Amino acid sequence: MSNPLLVFWQELFGLKDDRQQQRDQVRRLRAHPPVGSSAQASATIFLIMRRMRAPLIILILIFAVSVLGLTIVPGQDAAGQPARMTFFDAFYFMSYTATTIGFGELPTTFTDAQRMWVTVTIYLTVIGWAYAIGSMLSLLQDRSFRQAVALQRFTRKVRRLREPFVLIAGYGRTGQLLGQAFDALGQQFVVMDVSDERIDSLDLDTYHADIPGLVGDVRNPSHLGIAGLDHPFCTGVLALTNDDEANLAVTMSVALLRPELQVIARTVSPAVANRMEAFGTPKVVNPFDRFGDHLRLALRAPASYQLLTWLEAGPGAEVPERGHPPTDGRWVLCGYGRFGRELYADLRAEGLDVTVIEPQTPTHADQQAARAGAVDHAVGGAADGTADGTAAGETRIGATSPEAHVMIGDASSPMVMARADLTGAVGFVAGTDNDTTNLSLVAAARRVNPALYVAARQNVAANAPLFAAMDLDSLLVPADVVAHEVYAQLSTPLLWRFLQDLPAQGDEWAATMLQRLRAHCGRRLEALWKVQLTRTEAPALVGWLTGGNARLGDLLQSPEDRGRRLRLVPLVVRHGSEHVLAPEDDFRLQLDDEILFAGLPAERRLLETTFLDDAAREYVLFDRHVPASWIWRKLSRRPADSDRGSRAAA
Repeated sequence: MSNPLLVFWQELFGLKDDRQQQRDQVRRLRAHPPVGSSAQASATIFLIMRRMRAPLIILILIFAVSVLGLTIVPGQDAAGQPARMTFFDAFYFMSYTATTIGFGELPTTFTDAQRMWVTVTIYLTVIGWAYAIGSMLSLLQDRSFRQAVALQRFTRKVRRLREPFVLIAGYGRTGQLLGQAFDALGQQFVVMDVSDERIDSLDLDTYHADIPGLVGDVRNPSHLGIAGLDHPFCTGVLALTNDDEANLAVTMSVALLRPELQVIARTVSPAVANRMEAFGTPKVVNPFDRFGDHLRLALRAPASYQLLTWLEAGPGAEVPERGHPPTDGRWVLCGYGRFGRELYADLRAEGLDVTVIEPQTPTHADQQAARAGAVDHAVGGAADGTADGTAAGETRIGATSPEAHVMIGDASSPMVMARADLTGAVGFVAGTDNDTTNLSLVAAARRVNPALYVAARQNVAANAPLFAAMDLDSLLVPADVVAHEVYAQLSTPLLWRFLQDLPAQGDEWAATMLQRLRAHCGRRLEALWKVQLTRTEAPALVGWLTGGNARLGDLLQSPEDRGRRLRLVPLVVRHGSEHVLAPEDDFRLQLDDEILFAGLPAERRLLETTFLDDAAREYVLFDRHVPASWIWRKLSRRPADSDRGSRAAA
């Protein structure tokens, strides 16, 4: 019930419209001044000429003197009469001699004077070639030359791009995760990082496309321009370095030079986030804040949190286990830096009591000075306590939580653990910026109270096996949190809208959605994709959609067997300005609606056949078998026409 040829032509004409839009975009941006420096991109030839200038001059001089000497030194012809070589003969002889070819063709036999001169020129050319080859090898090993060659190669790759791409500034753990996700979606991207090792790793990663990578400083607008910021096919910029100031510089450069581009920036500082938002409307991702929001969702609605983390993980992700964090009782939080303050505020917002332990470090005095104003030290403390009941070495967190204590000391020591009263706590969070400290804190806490709900922060990707072996209830990996959220925002806007509206639907609704997804996709998430019911993408459905009685359930029948429902899950429908999550089968579709689906690739191809093939549409929607080709439709009508004509005559 499909016509592959019709599907091919429809897709071809659709691509033609997209290409026309891209050409219009190129024309609009051609007048835009380039950000990068063309001299930097073409510096290779100048560097070669500058470094090889002396060797080339010496070779040319040796060759010229040798040719001139051969024309001056007297020789003799075959009859023994005095003769001299012409410039052409001398040049020809020196060419095959200096290049070590040794052809052997001579106009006449050389005299002793000529042989003496040739002997001198041979040794001179050997010295000249040795000097030139040594200079060339030294140039090839020169770091600036390799950088110039790499820059020229990168510039050539970016200049030849003729499809929309995303510029990733920072290729750490987050950039690598997003690169793999973009490659699976067929999205082209360009990478820029300050580390040459990370850029070299692009050649080792198993990407389907050739990914251009540039070693450069993201703070430099010229480097951003060379990386493709001023390219007409650049559609967005991701600032994903671990330096908040560098990400701020990227956001500022894009806002001033290409304000129409979408920017997503990573930061862990609320102050830097406010400075980013002063430049246009960038999307700022704070992994500490997002982890706190996720933990609050997990406390209130475990199924909703399970569904959210599964969809954010991207295609191929296995469904996570549903956790059950304690909703009542006291939590102990180790580490009161940026992450600790964010998480403390989120736990307090859920009405939970929190005890904070600030680990003692050699630079503790500097840390306390930097956090002045966030922690109010107890006044008049003594070795046996203070007037307000705070033990020695403890502080209180201002007016926001008078019942919570901040204890300064080694959280893994039995004395501090005893003061924190872990035996009476229900949750424990190891949230310092040191992985070794966090692992030791988790081990010490479980030794005191094995029933604790344990969460920890992982800072270095190489330590993932250690944290996995700890079997934690919840793990914060800032790079993964940022990558998942950026993927959700860029893969399709409908997915991001679905994730934003998901918590408001309730936990039972989320549990039902999980069952539907697992029934149609299994334990691993299949591809998510968007379809738009337009005259271009779904030409076979235009008449049905404008009729006012187009049910979603009728559309989701197989064109091979309409008695079988396609294994597809509609996640959200954009109906004008309205977004409907998990629409039912009786939902009425209209022209220009957008639908986000999850399901198997084979089922997707069957649905696209219904969109494009009139015969498949007739069978799926009306259970009518119509010939697929125009010729067969004409032939099938002749018997019917003749019957109608005979009945009319009768």
